[in-house]
Amino acid sequence: MQLNTLHMVHEFLERHVRPGAFCIDATAGKGRDAALLCRLAGPSGRVLAFDIQEEAVRQTRALLAVEGLAAQVILDSHAHMEQYAEPETVDCVVFNLGRLPGGDPRIFTQADSSVAAIRAGLRLLRPGGVMAIALYYGKGNGYSEKNAVSAYLETLDDRMFSVLRCDWANRRGDPPMPIFIWKER
Repeated sequence: MQLNTLHMVHEFLERHVRPGAFCIDATAGKGRDAALLCRLAGPSGRVLAFDIQEEAVRQTRALLAVEGLAAQVILDSHAHMEQYAEPETVDCVVFNLGRLPGGDPRIFTQADSSVAAIRAGLRLLRPGGVMAIALYYGKGNGYSEKNAVSAYLETLDDRMFSVLRCDWANRRGDPPMPIFIWKER
């Protein structure tokens, strides 16, 4: 199996999310990240999953039901996550920025709402909490979101956050970029 961004993000989550964790899947998509977070946080944990597409919310709920997992799946923008959680209470936030695979190719995350959502997610993270971002770019959604997210992350205070932004030096096209953030204790 060739290593890819999704594999790296899931390994990161597996290393950092513990039973009882409060997690947010900021971009539910097909529900795979929400399901992983539910399994990792366990029955004593809490998972919120957001998406702006009704089809993504339906698919996420269906996957969770099939797997016997529970999460609150919310039809709303990830930029509004602070309406559903208190500051410094969340252990983990995960994003897949880009578009829903197999979904409407005209609908994809946007630079302004994604930066706002990342900013909100960082405020929600408790000290010691983590954020993982799989940043899909190029094609229909172009590079504006990648550039805006990267520029924003470069402004974060290094005494409060550690940010690791990776790129694939030998992959063709526009391979998704894994980004990992730790909020200092």
